[in-house]
Amino acid sequence: MKKENLTEEQLIFQDAASTFFAREVTPNNEQWEKDGQVSREVWLKAGENNFFGIDVPEEYGGMGIDDYRYNTILIEEGVKSGSSGFAHSVQNDLVVPYILRHGNEEQKKRWFPKICSGETIGALAMTEPGGGSDLAAIKTHAKDMGDHYLVNGSKTFITNGLLSDLVVTAVKTDSKEHAKGISLLVLERGMEGFTRGKKLEKIGQKAQDTAELFFKDVKVPKDNLLGEEGKGFYYMMESLPKERLSIAAASIAVIEAVLEYTIEYCHERKAFGRKIGSFQNSKFKLAEMTTESEIGRTFYDQCVVELNEKRLTPEKAAMAKWWLTDVEHRVVDQCLQLHGGYGYILEYPIARAYLDSRVQTIYGGTNEIMKEIIGRSLGF
Repeated sequence: MKKENLTEEQLIFQDAASTFFAREVTPNNEQWEKDGQVSREVWLKAGENNFFGIDVPEEYGGMGIDDYRYNTILIEEGVKSGSSGFAHSVQNDLVVPYILRHGNEEQKKRWFPKICSGETIGALAMTEPGGGSDLAAIKTHAKDMGDHYLVNGSKTFITNGLLSDLVVTAVKTDSKEHAKGISLLVLERGMEGFTRGKKLEKIGQKAQDTAELFFKDVKVPKDNLLGEEGKGFYYMMESLPKERLSIAAASIAVIEAVLEYTIEYCHERKAFGRKIGSFQNSKFKLAEMTTESEIGRTFYDQCVVELNEKRLTPEKAAMAKWWLTDVEHRVVDQCLQLHGGYGYILEYPIARAYLDSRVQTIYGGTNEIMKEIIGRSLGF
């Protein structure tokens, strides 16, 4: 975020986050990409720095600060570090909100302390094979067995799929209903019948463990139901704007980062005896991208203000998600082009950014779905 939009305390937090990512994340990125996942140690160290559960009340181990600027700082500093595998935003922006909003007192006391310390890694399991963006059509079923549910089904494309200890899972508790038959259950590592598939090999974000989850007669206590039965779809729709804003946060951070080092490259690289940035095409491209970056930053920061004031609408969050990820695609592609052949070499950050950013228009709801949401808000 622009420094003028941050408080003195947030600037201190930003410095701490920058130091943490430079020390604990950047030096390990290459090894994590080879391993296909980050280490659990970095989660614990992030917990020691109070980077999880920022809006979780202090009595449960959090900071008790309901201000999305802190979450934004962590996302942006993560991007600057070159990290694409440490999915801290899944913990803060996807998992924590469900428990904070819909968990009861016992659940908050049971789960939050270790979530905030980094001992427990969370994941959100909505998407199913063949289901895609149609969340209401999920088939994973939870049969009511009296004091517990019996869960059968599978999920796919789950971020933190292998590392996760706690998974907020969308299930059908009433197969006769459509959206109204969905509930949210928390499945935990060690439950019999809960298994993980192999890590899915992706074209980018190599250090992020994305996996399939399988449930075969998994006994889930009734105590692990979040909120009310049959309200899961409503809860998901309520929480998705924040998830989409977290994706937009990463996009504007990538836009700014790739522009910064591309402009530097265009000053240093020479062709035909001139800096490549001095050619009209290069100047015009950089001028266009810098303008879009400024517009995107202003729009994103305003969305954060609206989220903090509880007035960010689903359609505004959808606008931020689709437009900023779309701009990110164009900017990364054009910056790679300005690097010439070097842009195709993985040693250069722009090449990795090109691979890592491709998924931004897909997860969190495809950009086509985002436009559908915006269109509906216009009365169509």
